[in-house]
Amino acid sequence: MAALTRHRNQDRNRESWRILYGDVEVGWIGQRSGVPKDAEQWGWHCGFFPISHRGVRAHGVAPTLEKARNAFEAAWADILPRCSNSDFDEHRFERAHLAWKYRMWDTGCRMPTEAAADRSRCFCGVEITTASISEHIRSHHMDAA
Repeated sequence: MAALTRHRNQDRNRESWRILYGDVEVGWIGQRSGVPKDAEQWGWHCGFFPISHRGVRAHGVAPTLEKARNAFEAAWADILPRCSNSDFDEHRFERAHLAWKYRMWDTGCRMPTEAAADRSRCFCGVEITTASISEHIRSHHMDAA
């Protein structure tokens, strides 16, 4: 089983951390911006797509980083048992699909939906159709994401 790891964001103006479970970003802990000095300065969010679309998520505020971490970890302990392997797989596919789409645009490749024949060529050289996009991404581009 994977452990939670933290990766600091490179924001000069406030301290914040991406929280990962293996290779999936499952939340965030960081200093809140724009709040009065007497308000709780730390916020956190726990959840990821697709479980967040089912209402499985949590968030809150805390006065210190340590209390925000503890609250996040308690929320994750409640959320993790409700996650299936297919939830993590769906998240990975959506991440790969988004990366593929932006790479198609960045390299000037047209989507099959932009062509009258519903055919196009991927930046990797494979001919694709609208119906074959998902399978193409799964078989050729999952590792790249």
